[in-house]
Amino acid sequence: MSLDAVAAQRRHSHAFDSGNALAERGARRALWLTLAMMVVEIAGGWWFNSMAVLADGWHMSSHALALGLSAFAYACARRYAADPRFAFGTWKIEILAGYTSAILLLGVAGLMAFQSVERLLQPSQIHYPQAIAIAVIGLMVNLLCAWWLRDHHDHDHHDHDHDHDHDHDHGGHDHPRSHGHGHDHDLNRHSAFTHVIADAATSVLAIVALLGGLWFGASWLDPLMGIAGSVLVTAWAWGLLRRTGRILLDAEMDAPVVAEIRQAIEQGEVPARLSDLHVWQVGRGKYACVADVVTASDCDAERFRQALSVHEEIVHVTLEVHRVG
Repeated sequence: MSLDAVAAQRRHSHAFDSGNALAERGARRALWLTLAMMVVEIAGGWWFNSMAVLADGWHMSSHALALGLSAFAYACARRYAADPRFAFGTWKIEILAGYTSAILLLGVAGLMAFQSVERLLQPSQIHYPQAIAIAVIGLMVNLLCAWWLRDHHDHDHHDHDHDHDHDHDHGGHDHPRSHGHGHDHDLNRHSAFTHVIADAATSVLAIVALLGGLWFGASWLDPLMGIAGSVLVTAWAWGLLRRTGRILLDAEMDAPVVAEIRQAIEQGEVPARLSDLHVWQVGRGKYACVADVVTASDCDAERFRQALSVHEEIVHVTLEVHRVG
């Protein structure tokens, strides 16, 4: 890569570090508040015999775990950012934390479902007013944590301005932009945020179940909502497992950036074709690629690197050019 490209890559890394610091602070604040509310909900659900509140407490414990892993991942990524052993940076530490969180979430979902079915088969008395109060407080805590973990508007505005400037500089090139690829967001922060939102939904289910039991005597709603909460956790955990696993296994050959690389090489000014191509993700919206180019021209690898340089999401390129007669 040219010196200008290397400098640009370092500027992007610095920007991500600044964003990570904000996200890490939000994750830590949300972690401590979630841990406190988790203890209250589990103790209250058990004491007042509310399976919905107890399930919500276990659900919140999974989110406390996710928030802890998120904050830990940020801290590790920051600590080892300059470690030369990490050839492409420490971003995948965040992805590994999300993957681990998803596996543990599946276990929590199974425990929630087991306890809910047990309570459905063996009903017990529920202290509805106290249980409802705990569930409402839990919902408020979730909403506050979601506010702390939200994506910042000024960051989105920066991205929008950056897109505009980049398109202006390369006005003669008609290429798809990287920012629509779906990998530009902080997946670690987004995972923690989605955990909290999912827990807020479970809190709402608990409140509905308890109100139904209080007003209409439908005590069966309480364990039923506990089962619904376990299904919600399972669905979210499976989605997170697939997203993070895809990145960890470098399953990116169907990503839009692959088609962009092929277009830039094979439909450029120099007649050429790709005989081999490998693409993997190394950061939020950032990719590396290794390619073999076959051409009849006398152009060197730098010419093809320039053709790829209009795609700012490609931060590391290794090319081998094979000339044919």
